[in-house]
Amino acid sequence: MDNPNNSKPTALVTGASRGIGAAIATELANKGWYVIGTATAASGAANISATLGSHGQGIQLNVADNQSIEAALTYLDRNFANISLLVNNAGITKDGLLLRMSEQDFMDIQQVHIHAVFKLCKALCKGMIKQRHGRIINISSVVAQMGNAGQTNYVAAKAAIEGFSRALAQEVGSRGITVNCVAPGYIQTDMTDALNDTQQQAMLNRIPMAKLGSPYDVAAAVCFLASADASYITGAVIPVNGGLWMG
Repeated sequence: MDNPNNSKPTALVTGASRGIGAAIATELANKGWYVIGTATAASGAANISATLGSHGQGIQLNVADNQSIEAALTYLDRNFANISLLVNNAGITKDGLLLRMSEQDFMDIQQVHIHAVFKLCKALCKGMIKQRHGRIINISSVVAQMGNAGQTNYVAAKAAIEGFSRALAQEVGSRGITVNCVAPGYIQTDMTDALNDTQQQAMLNRIPMAKLGSPYDVAAAVCFLASADASYITGAVIPVNGGLWMG
């Protein structure tokens, strides 16, 4: 079946329980999408359902677990036939200097960030190709361009997402599907709120606009790329970083 309100297009947003993902889900719902948001825990999925109300629902998905991905894809295939927007936002960090980084910490980041993107894009592209319309938006990071000491695993994954997106954009563009990335810089989230004043000031000193971004700044870029106004934009990386990186 399609979404409960058949007049609305359907979007899947991973990692939608808080921060940037929650803002993306909320703004898409405000723009008229029926939003399926994912969370690792059942409680997070329930909170998404409560927040979105009649405009969407939350489902449980752990992108680090192949069985969880397959279960979610089976549910989506059985219950939603018209997903035309995929936003790959879910992510984790396991920071550390390369010489101290375990192979597991390196591979865990690749599993969450690039392998899950591969699985979800491959599965949902099939329906988009049948519809001859679709939007795929992968959340990258400013560090994919500028690098960041202590994050070789994360930077490698985000750079891979950008290359993956450009290649996929070339494969599916003729079917009316666009594939783009949004690359946030320093965004005000629970993680940045936990930093002390000295750490926050050091961060601000690097940003020409002298302020942190909001999750809704990122959501606005996603909503634009999802809209008809962006129908001729594909293979692009949209920076949302306040000028932190202008390369």
